[in-house]
Amino acid sequence: MLDQTARPEPVQRMQVHLRINGAEQSLELDTRTSLLDLLREQLGLTGAKKGCDHGQCGACTVLIDGRRANACLALAVAHDGAAITTIEGLADGEALHPVQQAFIEHDGFQCGYCTPGQICSAVGVLEEARAEGVRLDAAEIRERMSGNLCRCGAYPGIVAAVAEAAR
Repeated sequence: MLDQTARPEPVQRMQVHLRINGAEQSLELDTRTSLLDLLREQLGLTGAKKGCDHGQCGACTVLIDGRRANACLALAVAHDGAAITTIEGLADGEALHPVQQAFIEHDGFQCGYCTPGQICSAVGVLEEARAEGVRLDAAEIRERMSGNLCRCGAYPGIVAAVAEAAR
């Protein structure tokens, strides 16, 4: 039998400091807030998409301290003090990031829903490969980008774009 006198747990809130796309943010958040929900619902940064909300599609990929991560699985409070980069923060004013430019040049997108996550993941892949001293051929790019799904099947253009940006 359900205890009718039980009260719901009070919402726990915490002060969090983040640097999002270069701008300092100080926020008081429900400790259950995902980084994705913070970005989309509270800060209006809608580039990262809520696809599966289970970390399986990669549409929500952002960079946390330069490393790619699924924002739907990351609790915002767990990243206090971190630098978060979203698709909105990659370009330098009007100058696109080299990966963004390569996606355009190589038709690395169709509907565009997964594109922000694909691009953020590609930026992370390029940094990982540079740090590891790994040469990125097509097979290595496909393997490293395998956590980002594209329902339209734009994979040939995505691989070509990442390869171009790697050069």
